[in-house]
Amino acid sequence: MTVSSIVDAGLFRTLLRRHAAAVVVITAPGEPPAGFTATSFTSVSLDPPLVSFCLAHTASAWPAVADAEVVAVHVLTEEQEHVARTFSTRGIDRFAAHGDWEPGPEGVPLLARVLARLVCRVVGRVQAGDHTIVLASPETGVVHDDHAATPLVYHDGSYTHLRRAA
Repeated sequence: MTVSSIVDAGLFRTLLRRHAAAVVVITAPGEPPAGFTATSFTSVSLDPPLVSFCLAHTASAWPAVADAEVVAVHVLTEEQEHVARTFSTRGIDRFAAHGDWEPGPEGVPLLARVLARLVCRVVGRVQAGDHTIVLASPETGVVHDDHAATPLVYHDGSYTHLRRAA
């Protein structure tokens, strides 16, 4: 075990790589629409229902998310690593490259065949260093019917899959 009392940027990244997180794609309406891969999605409150995610101010999706009133959160299945990679690739039209989506409420892009999807109303934004924490209230949700499907997970710098207990 490495012992360190000072958490610099390098150690901080190393520490956070040990945290496994579900992989989601968050989309926002706009011309063009915006979407990005994230592992910062989490539940915040049950009463009222609230979720959050974080986005860097330098992200290409930030201008759309900064103005969005509605966003969609798509929990990816382990078979959708290609979707995660598409929505994390810089300099491409992510929706054209993905292709499997349709406009939803208020124009928010909805990806097909995901493990779960929430359409959320943005209720707050909190500046946090070089990121903004976006707070959102789920308005509609869809859950994948296949109970054997498992989420795509990001851990230690790569996508991975969960193993179901026998």
